[in-house]
Amino acid sequence: MIRIGLFLATNLAILLLLGIVMSLLGIDSRSTSGLLVMAAMFGMGGSFISLAMSKWIAKKSTGAHVIEHPQNKTEQWLLDMVRYLAEKAGIGMPEVAIYDAPDMNAFATGMKRDDALIAVSTGLLQNMSYNEIEGVLAHEISHVANGDMVTLALIQGVLNTFVIFLSRIVATVIDNFLSRDDDGGGLGFMGYMAVTIFLEMILGLFASIIVMWFSRKREFRADSGAAHLAGRGKMIEALQRLQTHHEPSHLPDQVSAFGIRPKEGGLANLFRSHPPLDERIQALRESSN
Repeated sequence: MIRIGLFLATNLAILLLLGIVMSLLGIDSRSTSGLLVMAAMFGMGGSFISLAMSKWIAKKSTGAHVIEHPQNKTEQWLLDMVRYLAEKAGIGMPEVAIYDAPDMNAFATGMKRDDALIAVSTGLLQNMSYNEIEGVLAHEISHVANGDMVTLALIQGVLNTFVIFLSRIVATVIDNFLSRDDDGGGLGFMGYMAVTIFLEMILGLFASIIVMWFSRKREFRADSGAAHLAGRGKMIEALQRLQTHHEPSHLPDQVSAFGIRPKEGGLANLFRSHPPLDERIQALRESSN
């Protein structure tokens, strides 16, 4: 279950870095059309850089080890099941990895449908039955087959473009307004950079809310895909098992949005990548009627 968050943290960092670079290069709103072109280049570029790095970031941040030669029956079963589901979904065999964490979690990421990564936690392997794990794996395979990471990158890229563009337009309006004073000082170069970066951070948070809303919609589709690949009962069993465990997620911040059970509560709901488990279970039950 991933397609998102992996690059949300890196995406914001890249966005801020590109913003500083643009300011240092003197790219401002003197030419609105030129700024829009540059914003698109940097915005889309930052998003796809995050996507291209997603597998590497996932492995490094979780300490996941890719299964190349199975060391036991569980690893062999895991490889065989992922291969079976991938063939059924019509995608290439993903890399399969295990990372050490007590919570039940899993994620998938990658730039291509035929070159993805699926990782599961040791906690998931220890606390779920094979049927439940199959449901989780089918969900992740569905994300890959649906091309959710690429779609997400496109959406994030468009939002990045507007964040970069609007932050500089607003900063320029503020600068022009201040320049009308008798002192005629305006913001100055450093002031302009500071205002631009601040606006990027604020607008970037709003962009993240939109991305998370999209992610929640994709979760329902991935659940439906998992029901087709592994059976509706197995997917429901997996979600019900998650409801009975309440351990906090041990995924690093860089990939926490990709996990099965993100944090809930208050305004954090706006930044949740997954809908509540009971809503997902209800949607699966209703789809069988």
